[in-house]
Amino acid sequence: MRSDPGSGPEGPSGEVRAPEVAPEARPLLDALAAFFPDLGGAVTDAAEARRVLAAAPASPFPSPQVGSVVDRVIPGPVGAPEVPVRVYLPEATGGPEAVDEPEAGVPPRPRPTVVFFHGGGWSLCDLDIYDATARGLCRGARAAVVSVDYRLAPEHPFPAAVEDAYAAVVWAADHRGELGGAEGSLVVAGDSAGGNLATVSALTARDHDGPDIALQVLIYPSVDARERTRPAGDEGPGAGGSEAPGTGARDSFLTPAHCRWFREQYLGAYLRAGGDPADPRVSPLLADLTGLPPAHVVTAGFDPLRDEGRAYAARLRDAGVAVTEGHFPAMFHGFLGFPPLLADARAAQETVIDAIASAVNGRKNGGLEGGEAG
Repeated sequence: MRSDPGSGPEGPSGEVRAPEVAPEARPLLDALAAFFPDLGGAVTDAAEARRVLAAAPASPFPSPQVGSVVDRVIPGPVGAPEVPVRVYLPEATGGPEAVDEPEAGVPPRPRPTVVFFHGGGWSLCDLDIYDATARGLCRGARAAVVSVDYRLAPEHPFPAAVEDAYAAVVWAADHRGELGGAEGSLVVAGDSAGGNLATVSALTARDHDGPDIALQVLIYPSVDARERTRPAGDEGPGAGGSEAPGTGARDSFLTPAHCRWFREQYLGAYLRAGGDPADPRVSPLLADLTGLPPAHVVTAGFDPLRDEGRAYAARLRDAGVAVTEGHFPAMFHGFLGFPPLLADARAAQETVIDAIASAVNGRKNGGLEGGEAG
């Protein structure tokens, strides 16, 4: 596994960010900035923001092939609607849902079950936007992947997404036999807001006697919802809207204005009603982290969420939780979604795949199939 375990939020050398974003990332960042909605500026309505995203060009790259893909609905939280999920299996199950062919000559074997939560600030994105990512995890780790279409804010503000996420984890645990998952190999994973939901699900499972989770995979997670005001020139990262020193819209298409807008959509009503931004369900960085499952944390140097992600890894370690990290100093928020274009994205995906594959009785994986690890 290519990772930088580090010794704390800044790693062993104190270097957390390259002098500049990787040159190969610059055209991609410019394209993302052109098509991503101007959240908190020209675009303030969530429905409009989703329309802007839906109009963006589709990826020209073929999606990774897996054995089968099935859309279904599962029971939601008590008194709430059912939750749509998309289930990816590495081997074909037969019937009309088998949309791809499995690899010839590879027999089914015990596999982890991954419950995956997409990013989008709890307000944007869906199963389709993260389809290639879910397929990549399924194929690379030979895992059953349950991608969760949790309710979005502001129509469904906090704690709707948290409740949907935990309901999906419980369902996946109860259906591991159906999905072919091995005992003791339930994994929660997500990026950005989805990383928040993954680790909050792990906290909820710990505090509610299960289900047992073997691993949490947190990809540039949002883990601190406090709004912070800093002196000019001393801005730091976080959901409050500040950013890593030296980064901006040109270096990371996720901006402080975007972060403030996401926070308002998800937490505005909760906070106006007297809710506490230090609540561990929105700021797991402030939670008691003892007894959580091992974690693999991916962070990027040019990311407003960089420091809180690395601080969370350090806090997990301090609580006695086994942690590996993949830190990519020259990358930006969202980079893992572009393995066809970025060597660091392929390398980051490899670290995630290896961590998930290792959740089955210590099984190691040979790396990402069909692509250079970077």
